[in-house]
Amino acid sequence: MSNFFDKLGEWIIWLSDTLCNYPEFLLLIGGGLFLFCYSGAVSIRRLPQAIKALTAKQTADSGKAEGQISSVQALLSAIAATVGMGNIAGVAIALSLGGPGVIFWMWVSALVGMSTKFFEGTLSIMYKGQDDKGEAQGGPMYIITKGLGEKWKPMAVAFSIFGLIGTLCFMQANQLVESVTTVFTTPMGIENTPMLRFIMGLVMVVIVGGVILGGIKRIAKFASSIVPTMVIIYLAMVIVIMVMNYKAIPGVFASIFEEAFSLKAGFGAMVGVAVIGARRAAFVNEAGVGTASMMHGASKNPEPVREGLIAMLGPAIDSGLVCTLTAIPILIAGNYVGLDDPKGLYVALGAWGQLLPHVGHILLMIIVFFFAFSTMFSYSYYGQKCTSYLLGANRGKYYNYFYLAMIVVAAVVPLKVVVGVMDLAFFFMACCTMTTIIALSPKAKKAAREYFKKK
Repeated sequence: MSNFFDKLGEWIIWLSDTLCNYPEFLLLIGGGLFLFCYSGAVSIRRLPQAIKALTAKQTADSGKAEGQISSVQALLSAIAATVGMGNIAGVAIALSLGGPGVIFWMWVSALVGMSTKFFEGTLSIMYKGQDDKGEAQGGPMYIITKGLGEKWKPMAVAFSIFGLIGTLCFMQANQLVESVTTVFTTPMGIENTPMLRFIMGLVMVVIVGGVILGGIKRIAKFASSIVPTMVIIYLAMVIVIMVMNYKAIPGVFASIFEEAFSLKAGFGAMVGVAVIGARRAAFVNEAGVGTASMMHGASKNPEPVREGLIAMLGPAIDSGLVCTLTAIPILIAGNYVGLDDPKGLYVALGAWGQLLPHVGHILLMIIVFFFAFSTMFSYSYYGQKCTSYLLGANRGKYYNYFYLAMIVVAAVVPLKVVVGVMDLAFFFMACCTMTTIIALSPKAKKAAREYFKKK
């Protein structure tokens, strides 16, 4: 029996490594590129309108619209979910594998992801549904059944099952424990035992439970305050590093553009750099996965295209701004070069410790702390939405207790196979979501044409 489970684990890891590589890249980036072109480069042409839509006052109809939160809260809650470990550890790994040029391709991928998020946000309002309690809900499951028809309900059910698994946040909880033990407890001489990890898991449960048990409104309220704050603090800290190392800044940005198109190692190497950067950005911003449309579907915004414009700002912030803020100190420090088996968070911590001796790694750990918890808060809502769709709204609330229990499990157990399962779940979520978005893209494009003509 033990041999069977070992083989099963190996097979899961192999399948995850296979599907979540180039197939997922082609699905998200290829599909996003189609939507970018089909929309007439909406992420570039309509960026001023998106910023204006974010800052504009709610319309008179907003108070009557069905939903639980505002458009701004929906955006910040979606960003809270995507701004996490991937923005720090993932960027460091990408730099170690592909060099400075990957950052340019992250920017390109962010533009593509913005187009996908525009369609996601628009469709989430166009095709809102209701749960069995009669409350308005949004997300791919409702877009599928309302937009494509009831005959497509098996795909909506499949998305909900995969979403239930994919949003458990095992990686964030486990990596947060690893980070705390590496930076704080181990240097203090405290042994990294299962009991210590269990206690840390319980502490995380208390923090996360205090937010998520209050429902979407408390999650959105927390995200509305913490997301702008943590991004601004991160920006301020990186600016301090840039000022202290101002002579290196021109070289950093020059290396990003030069290495993005470098043919020194051949055309294939340049393509490889592009793929690494684009994949990392796609994984960070989750455009096309379907998570964001669940959050934007809870918005009270009565205008679908306006919600789409606001939604498309997400990748600009997480894959554009935050990933760049992570890359700059690492590129200045140069400690990412020549690593055979890079561990992303350690590379980032090393760079900050080098540039800000004695305090840099601690400051970055504080940012990691907030990034990880913000993701765990929003992901719980996604899992609850999927559970409510599958089992009913009354039973959906019990998901949060299961979610909290899994945080303790994630803190204690090895995660390689579990992470493989979660990666596969994300891949199949993306298959359902991108199929739906592309199929309904003519409806969203028609609505956009009418919206911009009217404005």
